[in-house]
Amino acid sequence: MNAFAVCRRALRGLLLPALVAPVLGATTPATLTVSSPMAAPEWARLQRRLLAEQVPACLEFAKKYYDERGYVQCFIRWGANDGPDDAFENFADWPQLHALGASDEIMRVFLHTWNGMIRQYSEAKTVETPAGRDGMYFKEFSAQSDWMHHGEGLRTFNLMGLSVPTLPIYQERARRWAGLYMGEDPATPNYDPQLKLIRSMINGSKGPLLRPATALDWVGDPFDVSQFVAAHGESTYAQFLQHYDPYHDVAGDHFLNLVATTLPTNAYLLAHEPKYKQWLTDYMDAWLARMKANGGVIPSYVDYRDGKIGGPENKWWGNAYGWGFSPLNPVTNRLENRNRIPRAIVGFQNALLVTGDKKYPDAWRAMIEAVNSHARPTADGRKEYPTMHGGAGWYGWQATPWNVGALELWYWSQRADDRARVRDNDWLTYLDGKNSGFPEEALRRDLAALARKTAGFRSDDSRPERRLADNMMSFNPASVVALQQLMWGAIPPGRAGELMNSRVRYFDPERRRAGVPDDVGALVSELGDTRTVLTLVNLSPTATRTVIVQGGAYGEHRIESVEQGGRAEKVGAPFFTVKLAPGSGAQLALAMKRYAAAPTVKFPWDR
Repeated sequence: MNAFAVCRRALRGLLLPALVAPVLGATTPATLTVSSPMAAPEWARLQRRLLAEQVPACLEFAKKYYDERGYVQCFIRWGANDGPDDAFENFADWPQLHALGASDEIMRVFLHTWNGMIRQYSEAKTVETPAGRDGMYFKEFSAQSDWMHHGEGLRTFNLMGLSVPTLPIYQERARRWAGLYMGEDPATPNYDPQLKLIRSMINGSKGPLLRPATALDWVGDPFDVSQFVAAHGESTYAQFLQHYDPYHDVAGDHFLNLVATTLPTNAYLLAHEPKYKQWLTDYMDAWLARMKANGGVIPSYVDYRDGKIGGPENKWWGNAYGWGFSPLNPVTNRLENRNRIPRAIVGFQNALLVTGDKKYPDAWRAMIEAVNSHARPTADGRKEYPTMHGGAGWYGWQATPWNVGALELWYWSQRADDRARVRDNDWLTYLDGKNSGFPEEALRRDLAALARKTAGFRSDDSRPERRLADNMMSFNPASVVALQQLMWGAIPPGRAGELMNSRVRYFDPERRRAGVPDDVGALVSELGDTRTVLTLVNLSPTATRTVIVQGGAYGEHRIESVEQGGRAEKVGAPFFTVKLAPGSGAQLALAMKRYAAAPTVKFPWDR
């Protein structure tokens, strides 16, 4: 039976049976009973409303833009502007929506369309563009692209483990796709195990591109652009080509390839097979050594032939999307700085998650300090700070210190000096105890976004043959930023394909699935290095609800104890159970040791 048949069998059961099966002897290290009455908070009502109202809107969106096979209804193209990655991005945030507690129907439809698109883009072939002639997807994976676009196309797959970790097709792909970057597929030599590098910034299931890339490699086959709305502003195919003319330097390892570390991390989270952790640490430690040799700054070009930073000309800032990449935009006729260094932080996140070793955030902090050490004085006595580096030195000056990754760095370290680097952030102000109205404001903002997006796709009268894959992306109704921040104490993942950074998350042991049970609201109001404060409330006036609270998205944080009403109970594990009497609620203070447990996608009752 092939992977698609396996998935269809699961879908016919309205998702995995394990998600809805009765509890059979599930236990947790500690059980807390909450019986104190709590008037229903407005934030909890808004959470439940947002979880419920997104479901019909998302299903309507899918029905409009995808057919019964799960195929996207648009003009199918290869390309960095409007290629396969955008079709998959149309379902951004659906996995988190289900993992938060929304209906199983969300995951059922998501899985159907996700698998449909893999089949669709495997069938779709280019004519002139070399890498796509056997299928834009080959071996069910993107044939050749850079890890900005690979990551965007995988941003939903990488979060599926939050809800369906035992789905056979998910486990099989997680391991097989990791193997594409670990030397396990001899026909796909992306990785050099001796030099510990990925051989090109253009790679995939067809292997690395070791020649200079052409504009055609990036853009895809010719088409009549005038018949479409091109989201990047081009009005002719010639402008498409002109846009990518400067993107020829791609051979060699690149900090963008650190996004690829999510694939072995996905595989490691399944069963802790040592080879995945070993590959991750080997690759990331090689990058830390390069940073140290390069004055603390991660290079964007490492020669694939000998591992030399910057190659024979010592251009450590080289390659497309690198530190020195400032091409001409043919639409605006202006140079644009396109340093994609923010994506590289994904590798540091994965290494910290899997190892718990603080040397990875320490290296990112050292890079922030190294970049800002090159600040220069201005005529008015102030300083300006660089963001780019080329043959003439640092450039791309700005009035504020370079702080790429500052939010993530603070989240990992919880250090005051890291917090000071993060600029205005309403959520952090709330966690500081200075913005008590934030939960209701943020949830209402997402409800308004849901209404706006739903109205947008309902009024869209475009014909499928005149749509590009990214034309409907802004209409995706999933609106989960506030839910992730407030319920999980999480940094909402962006477009890079990163895994989830969250302080807690929840499971429903009665329905054997991820997410809070019906009627339950959750609010994280304080985050510290060793302390997390959250409130749980049961809005049902008649039913008791049981919820499992886990430390971290993947159980990576050990919960030492939980305090309720001045009384503490020992936990000493990554999770515990709370029984909420009808109409009850309580504020809980969790003492935690962060990054102290091996992360896993297994649900608590399967460990």
